[in-house]
Amino acid sequence: MRTLGIIPARGGSKGLPRKNIRALNGKPLIAWTIEQARASASLDLTVVSTDDEEIAETARRHGGHVPFLRPPELARDDTPIIDVVRHLLTALEPDRFDIVALCEPTSPLRRPGDIDGAIRLLAARYVEADAVISVGEVHTENPYICKVIDGGVIKPFVENEPLPYQRQRARPVYFPYGVVYAAKTDLLVARGTFYQDRALPFFLERWQHYEIDDLCDFLCVESIMRHRAAGGGAL
Repeated sequence: MRTLGIIPARGGSKGLPRKNIRALNGKPLIAWTIEQARASASLDLTVVSTDDEEIAETARRHGGHVPFLRPPELARDDTPIIDVVRHLLTALEPDRFDIVALCEPTSPLRRPGDIDGAIRLLAARYVEADAVISVGEVHTENPYICKVIDGGVIKPFVENEPLPYQRQRARPVYFPYGVVYAAKTDLLVARGTFYQDRALPFFLERWQHYEIDDLCDFLCVESIMRHRAAGGGAL
């Protein structure tokens, strides 16, 4: 069973410009995901998809495989990630791969076995499952506790549900993080999504619940990395 790894990294990020090559704890942000993918025993080929030559060169310096640049029309703010995946698969011949694994460089807080763990879970349950998505339990922003402002007054975001009087009593909900998404190639191409009907969860630890969209996220991730590198206690 062959698996294609994809690391998407466009150049036009708005929340934190040039974030994919911004230095994070001593190396470019994208380098963390490249190194984690290279350490995986489950990825047969990993490709960095970018429209940006500077990102491409940075990726190559850190061991990333960038066979070509992504067309500009596939690097807009509203470009669906499935279009990026299909573009790569067309160029690389989709029949070569049974599974596609997407690892976003904006989610660098991976444990050593996360990529392999998610892919092996899908491979082990290939008959009854179609995808695996890394998720973390939502804590303070649980939608059963969140509110909306309607007509100038505060109302529940989730209507017609009893409101928990403690966060711990709220129904558990989960947010997908870009640590790893994996799906069967044929279904991914046919249905255009990693969120297949039979998608299994791959659970993350609390300290991994970050995607770098802005400077605040970046600083939080960098602080966590430094804490762990210094041998700090559990988070």
